[in-house]
Amino acid sequence: MSTVTDSARAANQAAEGAQHLVVTLSCPDRPGIVHAVTGALARRGGNITESQQFGDAETGLFFMRVTVLTRVPRSELEADLDELAAQYEMTWSVDEAERRVRALLMVSKEGHCLSDLLFRAKSQGLPIDVVGVVGNHETLRDVAEFYGVPFHHVPVTKETKAEAEAELLSLVESLEVELVVLARYMQILSPALCERLHGNVINIHHSFLPSFKGAKPYQQAHDRGVKLIGATAHYVTPDLDEGPIIEQDVTRASHTDSALALQRKGQDVERRVLAQAVKWHAEHRVLLNGSRTVVFA
Repeated sequence: MSTVTDSARAANQAAEGAQHLVVTLSCPDRPGIVHAVTGALARRGGNITESQQFGDAETGLFFMRVTVLTRVPRSELEADLDELAAQYEMTWSVDEAERRVRALLMVSKEGHCLSDLLFRAKSQGLPIDVVGVVGNHETLRDVAEFYGVPFHHVPVTKETKAEAEAELLSLVESLEVELVVLARYMQILSPALCERLHGNVINIHHSFLPSFKGAKPYQQAHDRGVKLIGATAHYVTPDLDEGPIIEQDVTRASHTDSALALQRKGQDVERRVLAQAVKWHAEHRVLLNGSRTVVFA
């Protein structure tokens, strides 16, 4: 027993003063990538605490996520990865493993996703720092202000869409936003804005089986007697609701459920799915793979 205690104490002492970093990368698959990356970390005295990798036989791409404890300056590790990038045609990033991502939440009138994300960020360890809430209506100002988060009213009409998106981009830049979350924001982002924020905007929408679009989808689902309802969280692209999927889930429906009961069940799934997708993104567990994602959960 004393040996285990002494080993744990030694490990804790070794970790003191070390940075806990997360490295993610993707590149064309070929032999030697894992050896090259872990070797570079080991040469810098890095202690790998977690490692996951995936080779996609269909796209020929390799993906990797590594967390490491190291005392060397981050710039030195980045220089090593830069050398590997040239050799392996690698796209990579390094960040602090526990750093909270600066997030901007966008809403319209439904508050279930906004309330859930603000609560999880404040009390449940969701690793985001919500620096602002943008609403195209004033409806949810009180919710944001209850959590001490600035609310920005940016109304959108067909005539003012360009000005509204310019204001949004100004907020993204001035607040140093890293992630935009559409928490039931009922406006379509322009293709130009989608490209500008590529890979950094997450949306949530219901995903019924079968699919019901347009007005009153829950009433449509009730009228068809659906037995499953669900939600999909995905990255936003110019193709409406067709971006790379991060997370999905479903819940059972019953013939006894009214349209209102279905809506409440659907909103509960939306909350859970969106929060999970945001968490995985903030922990650098999601890598883009064309129209799909690799999620190192």
